[in-house]
Amino acid sequence: MNTPIKFLLFILLMCSFTLVHAQQNFLNITNYRVYYGWAHNYPQDWVVLRKFENQSKEYLLLVNPQTLQTKVNESSFYQVKPMTLAETRTFFKSTPYEKVISKVEKHSVSIQDAGIERGMPTETGISLTADLCPSHRPLDRRIFTTMIAEFQKVEKPAPIALSVSGLWMLKHKEDLEWLKKLRNDGEIRITWVNHSYNHRVSKTAPLKMNFLLEPGTDINYEVLATEELMLKNGLVPSIFFRFPGLVSDQQLVYKITDFGLIPIGSDAWLAKGQQPQAGSIVLIHGNGNEPVGVNDFIKLLQSKTKQIANKQWLLYDLRETVDEDAESSD
Repeated sequence: MNTPIKFLLFILLMCSFTLVHAQQNFLNITNYRVYYGWAHNYPQDWVVLRKFENQSKEYLLLVNPQTLQTKVNESSFYQVKPMTLAETRTFFKSTPYEKVISKVEKHSVSIQDAGIERGMPTETGISLTADLCPSHRPLDRRIFTTMIAEFQKVEKPAPIALSVSGLWMLKHKEDLEWLKKLRNDGEIRITWVNHSYNHRVSKTAPLKMNFLLEPGTDINYEVLATEELMLKNGLVPSIFFRFPGLVSDQQLVYKITDFGLIPIGSDAWLAKGQQPQAGSIVLIHGNGNEPVGVNDFIKLLQSKTKQIANKQWLLYDLRETVDEDAESSD
């Protein structure tokens, strides 16, 4: 992407981000559902992913197919054309959004780590993702305080993708409000990733019958109930999904892309000793259950202090990373 266009898209993304902060908490959501189509409000075309009602008004969850930024707005503000999933994907087939979904589906066979694992290898830095699985422990706030301290002079707000589960949101209201305050104060820029509602896991079941592959799993509930709870807490769901345990099969990947979502993997799960490279999507757990990974992340940042100060090693917004990755696959 040439520099002027990329800069313009980044400005549009930031404007949308400011809009997100002003979003209300949708406390009275009814009839939350998958709804595909095209929405237009000059000069931008949007992909419609969901529709719901709140206090007698109809709302849409929309994604910009160029920047991958999502937003929620009243449907009356747009010219809307309902479409089937197939029609929607055909209509937007030349956009980064559809290209990256198609790329994910072509690489969906693996039982672990399906989805986008890495951004552009030319990037001098990483995309940071932190998973918030259900946990009795409090949020590991060191991730955020260290990140803010290291990047406050060179990259503010610092971007991070948080993979949030429904049960974590229910049990950690205080931690969630703390994160929202950091966001609202402009300290961090959060991409909210769907990490399923229950995040069930068995210590004994084989991978092919574990996590979301557990027999009887209601994938509609796992996806949509999490999004609805996000909205009720003032969070705007992104178009990204992270499989619990990074475990899936081809059928499950296609179920997720049928929701219009993009699975995100990782090539650098720090607690497993995987070392990040240029453009890596780094995985740590911020739910208090994996201090080893958090310690490794803090050591990584400390080892890059001089490069960070010189803007030679940065954190990348996951949306921008995936956008570039889609273009590289042309």
